[in-house]
Amino acid sequence: MQAIVETLFDAVYLISVIGIGVLMIRGSKGERQFCLFGWMAVVLGVGDSFHLVPRAFALCTTGLENYTVPLGLGKWITSVTMTIFYVLLYYVWRQRYRIDDRGGLTAAVYGLAGVRIVLCMMPQNQWFSDEAPLSWGIYRNIPFALLGILVIVLFYRSAKEHEDRAFGWMWLTIVLSFGFYIPVVLWADIIPMIGMLMIPKTCAYVWTVLIGYLAMKQECK
Repeated sequence: MQAIVETLFDAVYLISVIGIGVLMIRGSKGERQFCLFGWMAVVLGVGDSFHLVPRAFALCTTGLENYTVPLGLGKWITSVTMTIFYVLLYYVWRQRYRIDDRGGLTAAVYGLAGVRIVLCMMPQNQWFSDEAPLSWGIYRNIPFALLGILVIVLFYRSAKEHEDRAFGWMWLTIVLSFGFYIPVVLWADIIPMIGMLMIPKTCAYVWTVLIGYLAMKQECK
């Protein structure tokens, strides 16, 4: 039952975010922020597919324990693409609110993203092992969480300052995604049911993508 429900959920998610991303790229009408948002959605969906597709195969066949390497590789790739996702979201913020300076802020974003990616590349992560160390899961997620907090603050302040109703809840979608993700990193190996929090985390990302899509439909008539 879990295999069917989870596979269907993941399929709907991947098709939705990639499909919306393509629609945004094609329908942005020269608006760079929405074209960028579309590519961001595609990166999100394609990146997650490297983990979710092998997981679906594992659940529907011989079990997760027999797909350690493909699942580990998928997590590794997804860790990198999610970092790229937040860098692109930062540039959506710059485009939407017409930010031309703030070079120090951009340096901080690239610095956190770079540290995160370097940490993800370290062999100590043991991506292909059944017993990957929790400590490295924490290490590589520290700069990722800081990057997320930075983007949350930027969208919260700018949406409030510009009375931007379309993007008014963007900050909350990111808060929710991290709020559901962090317990999974910390405790999912000890309490497997906590892994179920990845479902509302995924829904939060769909909400993020929908905010951009609905804003495009409203502003690019």
